Amino acid sequence: MKKIVVAFLVFMICICCKSVSSSSDFPFKTVAVDTILNDKISIRALLIDKNKVWYAGDRSRVGYYDFKALEHFQKTIAKTDEKLEFRSIAQTSNSVFIATIGNPTKIYKLKKSDFSFQKVYEEYNEKVFYDSMNFWNENEGIAIGDPTEDCLSILITRDGGKTWNKTKCASLPKVDDGEAAFSASNTNICIKGNKTWVVSGGKKARVFYSPDKGKIWEVYDTPIVQGQAMTGIFTADFYNAKIGVIGGGNYEVPNQNTQNKAMTFDGGKSWKLIADNSGFGYASCIQFVPQSKGKQLVAVGLSGFYFSSDSGNSWKQILTDKSLYTIRFLNKNTAFAAGKDKIIRIDFNK
Repeated sequence: MKKIVVAFLVFMICICCKSVSSSSDFPFKTVAVDTILNDKISIRALLIDKNKVWYAGDRSRVGYYDFKALEHFQKTIAKTDEKLEFRSIAQTSNSVFIATIGNPTKIYKLKKSDFSFQKVYEEYNEKVFYDSMNFWNENEGIAIGDPTEDCLSILITRDGGKTWNKTKCASLPKVDDGEAAFSASNTNICIKGNKTWVVSGGKKARVFYSPDKGKIWEVYDTPIVQGQAMTGIFTADFYNAKIGVIGGGNYEVPNQNTQNKAMTFDGGKSWKLIADNSGFGYASCIQFVPQSKGKQLVAVGLSGFYFSSDSGNSWKQILTDKSLYTIRFLNKNTAFAAGKDKIIRIDFNK
């Protein structure tokens, strides 16, 4: 276990012999970073369940790290000649669900008690590519993916993940040619109660909204950069039913920090750019800090790890690490982030 403790001074901080700017407006004094998993693995699917951090990655691997017992368990879910890549993960109280990318898509259900698993969905299509999963409750969940017709692919389960049914395009908003979704960090779907938000990118960067757990949908435009295959919204989070944030940018121009982050205060109907031409560039994951009244946010991506304490209007870099893809909070003081070859624990110490 590798541990780095970062002390925040008024002028400069040093992380692994690299200096980044800081200031006294952080709501914490130090940040402690522990590497809890170090392996040749790419992880974009991460969730926290009590004292465990579950992950799913490339080469058919899924596992967890128990941060109380300090134990790691990993399993390969595939035949010997398969190399599945998992970028979606979700859970109910008793099970974890993971989905592959590419053709064919496969969704597996894993029992938390004994790690046994079964395939619960499979879809063959040259265009199939699922990006994110989440659950509203113990019985109802959703997975979203790129269009195979003229709408986003949306799978719904109403029986606890035993079966998944694809929503017909006649019931969904149409997408523009070249509009799709990104599997950057399993944050294309946000859920608050019965309300659901799904984000897109490519030729259009929009927010799809359902007030009733995926039965009806409407769509809202955003000011996020769009028009090219690798532009748009890569990540989203909602603090509550009104306050939300979207992020992303241009993956092919990672330092571009214009039109890559925006906030809503009306449940996604309207969006306003924040910190335009400042802060981070391309971001793969953005999250609200719990119990911060929607004021504090973090973002990870090719610019490093950034923090905001003023609803995203200004950002400060905490870590220069550009290899992190996704981040989740255990509580307001502790988060776990994953990416290329690792999972880290981040403790914000006041």
